[in-house]
Amino acid sequence: MKIDAKDMHYRQLNRIIRDAVASGEKEFELDNVQGQRYIGDGLNESIKITINGTPGNDLGAFMNGPRIIVNANGQDGIANTMNAGEIIIHGSAGDIIGYGMRGGRVYIKGDAGYRVGIHMKEYKKQVPVIVAGGTAGDFFGEYMAGGIMILLGMNGKDQIVGDYVGTGMHGGVIYIRGKIDPYHLGKEVNCLELNEEDMKLIGSYLKEFCEYFGFDLNEVMSRSFTKLVPLSHRPYGNMYVY
Repeated sequence: MKIDAKDMHYRQLNRIIRDAVASGEKEFELDNVQGQRYIGDGLNESIKITINGTPGNDLGAFMNGPRIIVNANGQDGIANTMNAGEIIIHGSAGDIIGYGMRGGRVYIKGDAGYRVGIHMKEYKKQVPVIVAGGTAGDFFGEYMAGGIMILLGMNGKDQIVGDYVGTGMHGGVIYIRGKIDPYHLGKEVNCLELNEEDMKLIGSYLKEFCEYFGFDLNEVMSRSFTKLVPLSHRPYGNMYVY
C-alpha cells in the first residue's frame, strides 16, 4: 500500500496505517514523509513499513513486531520502549535512541545523537540490540540495564563517542570499534578484551548491518574493539542504605 504523506497530519497518517493493518494489509510505502511523528507506534503485527523521507520523533515506540526501513535520517526517540521488531535507518539518527528498549534491533548507517540506549533493558529472553555505523554523543549507554550496543565510528571522525559513556550502567554490554580514552568513560564501567565468543556475537549483528548498508564485513571487523561492561549491578546502592 502506497501512501503520499505530503502535508498530511501525523494523526491522519497513523490512522490510515492502523486501519489498513486491521484490514490485513502487510506492506506499506510512505512517500514524502516530512517529520510525521509516532509512525509504527504500538503495532503488534508482522508488517513492513518503508519510509521515504524523514520521520518525526518516537518512530516505532512500543512497537512489537513490524520492520521499518527509513531511506533518510531519523529524529529523536526512535525505538522508545520497543519490544520486538526491526528498524533500519539509511542515514543518521537523533537523541535518546532506544530509550527503555527491551527487545528488537535498530541499525543506523550513520551517526547517533546523545543518550543512546538510556535505560535499555533485557526482558526475559528478549535482548535489544542497537548498531550505529558512525559516532555517538555524550551519555552513550547511560543507566543501561541490559542488551547490546555496537558503535563502529566509520565516518572518519577522530572521536568515536562523547563523554560519560556508560554512566550508571548496571547491565548489558557495549562494543566500540577502536580504543576509548578512559577520560570519556563513566565511573561505573570497565574495559575488557574481547574473547572468541564476543567476536562471534558482534560478527552476527555486523553481518546484517553490512548487508543492509553495503559495507564490507571483513573491513569492519579488521579493527580491534573495546568491550565495556558494568562494574556493579547496583552502582548507586550505597546511596540508599541508611
